Amino acid sequence: MDRWKFFAITHADHVVCNPMSVEALEELVDLLELPPRARVLDIACGKGELLVRLVEQYRVRAVGVDLSPPFVRDLRHKVVMRVPDADLEVLEMDGAEYRGDPGSFDLACCLGASWTFDGHAGTLRALSGFVRPGGLVLVGEPFWRRSPEQGYLASNGLRADQFGSHVDNVAAGVRAGLTPVYAMPRPVEDFDRYEALQWRAVDRWARANPDDPDLPALRERMIHERDEYLTWGRDTLGWGLYLFRR
Repeated sequence: MDRWKFFAITHADHVVCNPMSVEALEELVDLLELPPRARVLDIACGKGELLVRLVEQYRVRAVGVDLSPPFVRDLRHKVVMRVPDADLEVLEMDGAEYRGDPGSFDLACCLGASWTFDGHAGTLRALSGFVRPGGLVLVGEPFWRRSPEQGYLASNGLRADQFGSHVDNVAAGVRAGLTPVYAMPRPVEDFDRYEALQWRAVDRWARANPDDPDLPALRERMIHERDEYLTWGRDTLGWGLYLFRR
């Protein structure tokens, strides 16, 4: 089935499309301590909850980039309803193709989409290029809680060298010439919520759309991902927030 339809269905109940709670998002927004009118870039911004909250709290000027048509529509509606006067540009495009002015942002973010720049190190390099000296780079990145079993790697197509540990994720920023400001691995309960909300969303959508031709493929994929998470992922794959200063 269409990838954007799949993600729109499975993430229908997510305020944040990552393994982090709303409370963690609120804490993160407070920790950023941005000056009024700061410029913010969010690559693969999803539904844009982080950007909208930054506008609400700091009146930032922002650019949100995402490739998903349903998520972009959701963000544009959110802007109209919550921050109609915001200086917030929403672009529907591949984040890797965004060409903003180098060194022009106070904060550049990419939460949970480092594949956009071929991994964690590439994401740090790309975002660093967008921020001014003294600016902030914020990423959300998976990490291995333990060495992944071969069955898990074979099941989801990942490689053991695709992610590092939580410590490795911090060290990658240091190697990129950045100063770590904050690093917080999210608890397993945040990942549980992220996964289980998808099960709930699919169950509700399936009952409302029993004749949709994509329903068998949706159910098959959701069952596979659910079993994979409970068998291996819950104890193996973590996710953390990493904030650096250029």
